[in-house]
Amino acid sequence: MKRLIVDVRPGEYTVTRLAPAAPVPTGLLDLTGVLVSVTRTSDEVSVIAPSSFAIAGGDQERGWRLLTVRGPLEFTLTGIMAALAGELAAAGVSLFALSTYDTDHLLVKHADLGRAVVALRSAGHELVVAPEA
Repeated sequence: MKRLIVDVRPGEYTVTRLAPAAPVPTGLLDLTGVLVSVTRTSDEVSVIAPSSFAIAGGDQERGWRLLTVRGPLEFTLTGIMAALAGELAAAGVSLFALSTYDTDHLLVKHADLGRAVVALRSAGHELVVAPEA
């Protein structure tokens, strides 16, 4: 696996599960400068957003930190997410993975962030930790 640059983004994120017919929360897609993801399936609407954005209702899992692989990444590249996930799994760090058109994102629990950074650095990746605002 080639050496990757991974940015540790500031702030906390929340993953929310809403009912499958729930509307996208008002104002969610107006957020800028942060990761926002909405995925709808026949079983749920899954939302990833900064914890500072309040979403009413649903099941929520707070306390996630965002790690973003610097991209853009070519679609022909293989094994990036598998390698990162394997390195984190070996360190006992669970993750929530998300890919976009340009790159891959990993969410790890805040309590596991230090171990995640050490594991990825030990695997040869460069971790750039943004200061908290």
